[in-house]
Amino acid sequence: MRILHTSDWHLGNAFRERKRTPEFEAFFAWLEATIAAEEIDLLLVSGDIFDSGNPGTQALELYFKFLGKIAQSRCRHVVITAGNHDSPSLLNVPKVLFRSLNIHVIGSMTGNPEDEILVLDDNAGNPAIIVCAVPYLRDRDVRTVEAGESIDDKTRRLLDGIREHYHAVCTLAEEERQRRGGRLPLVVMGHLYAEGGKVTEDDGVREHYIGALVRVRPDTFLPGIDYLALGHLHISQRVGGDAFRRYSGSPLPMGFSDAKQEKNVIVADLGSVGEPVIREIPVPCFQEMEQLTGTFGEIETRIRSLKATGRSVWIEIILEDPGIIPEIQEKLAALTRGSNILVLGIKNNRLTDQILKQSVADESLDQLGELDIFTRCLDANKVRPEDRTELLILYGEILAELSTETTTMDEST
Repeated sequence: MRILHTSDWHLGNAFRERKRTPEFEAFFAWLEATIAAEEIDLLLVSGDIFDSGNPGTQALELYFKFLGKIAQSRCRHVVITAGNHDSPSLLNVPKVLFRSLNIHVIGSMTGNPEDEILVLDDNAGNPAIIVCAVPYLRDRDVRTVEAGESIDDKTRRLLDGIREHYHAVCTLAEEERQRRGGRLPLVVMGHLYAEGGKVTEDDGVREHYIGALVRVRPDTFLPGIDYLALGHLHISQRVGGDAFRRYSGSPLPMGFSDAKQEKNVIVADLGSVGEPVIREIPVPCFQEMEQLTGTFGEIETRIRSLKATGRSVWIEIILEDPGIIPEIQEKLAALTRGSNILVLGIKNNRLTDQILKQSVADESLDQLGELDIFTRCLDANKVRPEDRTELLILYGEILAELSTETTTMDEST
């Protein structure tokens, strides 16, 4: 069976307040063509289908239209699992209808590991592959809160809970494989942060407790897995250097530093004997992005060069001039006028460093993230280094809970 592994679509994402619908449309057109050209039997989508738990109508329309087209293609099955950005209940709503189209959706764990095990057939109706479709596991799914537990206890119990769940699902899947002769390939899906995974500075991986500060260990995954299809990290990469354990990465860049990474989907040929044959298929760039670093004079030269090409480019400018550039917005507007170049951000790191060394009093709240503000509070109160780690983790845990509660409230309204 030939599978295609993708994840982290983040439908509905707005890049620096710019809607990305044309990019998503172009990606889906390319993905549909790739599925046909590669004669894909099984499409795996490992979480973060949407950018938020309450996606807009355009994002939902893109999702349903694409799945409708795939259901009419030669692709035999689609398996979709939820990520940390997704609303489990929203994904689960059409699952009964989808099942009649061989689209299998696992939005959340149910307490019964068997619900995450799928035995999928081939075109002749014979069992061809077993998929462990494990959704994103939230803290409350796998850990019981106990009074007086330390942060180390919380982290250990959380990691143990994730590992125990994967072990339970995979053990049942292996038993099912043995009942069917022991020759069916076994694929495991997940949405988590594996130990050793690589991220970039602004690739959009949400810095929440379970998603970022807790990295699952290699022993979370039992031996015998033929292919591990992970989501959550946006860089396409191997897990621990293993060619058969992969993050597909996001198909669209989530930040300017992420735009430097090659985007891929993964194709794997799995049979009853022998190792899988793995290939990376590069995803085309649907919207060019470039980070320009240098003095204003160097930036001006580069913009003129880009303008001459006529290409559509979103740019972020990082100035290295030591002082303020008078009327910089007007100058940049004049430089880019009549072109397809859009300036989405301007930073002057040297100037910022100088100002922050003098005082942070002039910073505005809208320039700071939640973690920045909390860090400022720790600094202001002279919190000891040995206490900072625990406080930062606890604060991240609170943010995660607040985000989950907000999503739940959105779903109920």
